[in-house]
Amino acid sequence: MKKFSQDFIFGTATSSYQIEGAVTQDGRTPSIWDTFSKTPGKVWGGDTGDIACDHYNRVEEDIQILKELGVDSYRFSIAWPRVFPAKGQYNAKGMEFYKNLARRLVEENIQPFVTIYHWDLPQWAHELGGWVNRESVEWFEEFSLKCFEELDEYVAKWITHNEPWCAAMLGYHQGEHAPGHTNLDEAIRAAHHILLSHGRVVQMYKESYKGTKEIGITLNLSPVYAASTSANDQLAANNFDGYLNRWFLEPIFKGSYPVDMMNLYSKYIYSYDFIQEGDLETISCPSDFFGINFYNRALIEFSSAADFMFKPAYSDYPKSGMGWDISPNEFKELIHRLREEYTTLPIYITENGAAFDDRLEENGSVHDEGRVDYVEKHITAVAELNEEGMNVAGYYLWSLLDNFEWAFGYEKRFGIIFVDFNTQTRYWKDSAKRYAEIVRNRSI
Repeated sequence: MKKFSQDFIFGTATSSYQIEGAVTQDGRTPSIWDTFSKTPGKVWGGDTGDIACDHYNRVEEDIQILKELGVDSYRFSIAWPRVFPAKGQYNAKGMEFYKNLARRLVEENIQPFVTIYHWDLPQWAHELGGWVNRESVEWFEEFSLKCFEELDEYVAKWITHNEPWCAAMLGYHQGEHAPGHTNLDEAIRAAHHILLSHGRVVQMYKESYKGTKEIGITLNLSPVYAASTSANDQLAANNFDGYLNRWFLEPIFKGSYPVDMMNLYSKYIYSYDFIQEGDLETISCPSDFFGINFYNRALIEFSSAADFMFKPAYSDYPKSGMGWDISPNEFKELIHRLREEYTTLPIYITENGAAFDDRLEENGSVHDEGRVDYVEKHITAVAELNEEGMNVAGYYLWSLLDNFEWAFGYEKRFGIIFVDFNTQTRYWKDSAKRYAEIVRNRSI
C-alpha cells in the first residue's frame, strides 16, 4: 500500500463548454465551438454542446456529487463568451454563475482550481482574427483581469491556458478542433499568442493585480518513443516530440523555440516576425506550478509522405476507448524527463483518465473495470514518483462527468459519473466509488 500526504490534492476536472449547456442563457453569446459543432461533418453524430450535462442549471446537484466523492479540489473553466459576450462588453450575469460555484465549493471545503481558457474562444474574437491576431493577447488580459477581480477571493489556484497545443495545432493546423483551419502558419502564430497571453497574464496577476494565489499553465504532454532504432524512426520521433512537446516546453522554461523545429516549419511559415522583442522573456516569466495533462505515450515511425516525416506506429499495448496506449510506466518516464530537463516547480496532474465503452445496467450500475484499472495504475505511478522525490503535488481525474468530448461528441465517455443525456440523470460508476475510496483513505 502506498500512502499520500495530507497536503497532496485529490481532485476532478471539467471544462465549461463540455458540461455547461445553457448556450444562450444569461447573455452568453456563441463560442467557436458552438459554430464548429453546428458545422455539418465536424462533430460525430452532429452533436453540440447546446445542452451537454446542463451543468449550468444543475450545478448544486454536481457540487453534492463532488462533496460525496470527498475530493479536496475541483478544476473547472470559465466560458469567455459568458463573461464577455461582445468585445469590451462585460456581462456580470455570466460571471455570477462562477462566483456562486466558487463560493459554494469553498463552503463545502473544496478548493476551486480555475482554468481561465479551455478552448471556447468567443465567436466575436474569432471574427477579429482569433488567436492569429496579436490583439487577442489584450482581449485575454481583459478577460483574465475580470476573472481575478470577481473570483480571486475564492480561487485556490489559477491556470491561464489548458493545452495550448490543442487550441493551436488541432484548431488551426489539423482542423480537427474549432475553428477548423488547416494552416501551419496560422497555428504557429496562434500558439505564440496563446503563450504570450499566458506570460502577460501571469505578470499582470503578480505585479499590477498583486494576486497572492498560485498561477501556472497546463500542457498536454506525451512521452515519444521511436518504433525502432533506425535513424529514420529516431528522426521521426524527434520531430514529433518537437511538434507536441518541445514547441511549448522550451519557450515556457527556456525562453526560446527549438531551432530544429523552426527549421522544419520554415518551409510553411513565411516569416517569424510575429515573435517580437521581449516576447520570449514574457512567455518564460516564472509561474508557481506546472500543470500536466497525461493520457498516453506516443509510438512514432518515419513517413516520407508526411510533412514532418512522422506518423503513429503500430503498438501492441492495451488501449483505452480512444485507441490510446495505456502506459503508466511511460508516464513516470515523462515526469523524470521534465525534472531533468525543464523544471523544479511543483507538478499537478491536471487531467488523467480514459474513455471506455460504458454501459448503464437496469439497476443503475456501471461496471467500468477498465477505467478503475487505468486510474489505479496512474495513481500508483504518482505515489511512486513522489517516493522518488518528484514533487507531484496533486492529481485531477478527468472527468467528473461524461460530457461533450469535442469532435467525438457524446460518443466517448470519460466521466466517473455516468450521464444519461436524455434525462440528465447522474449515476455513479464503479470508478467513482473506487476514487472516493482512494481519496478517503489517502492511499492505494
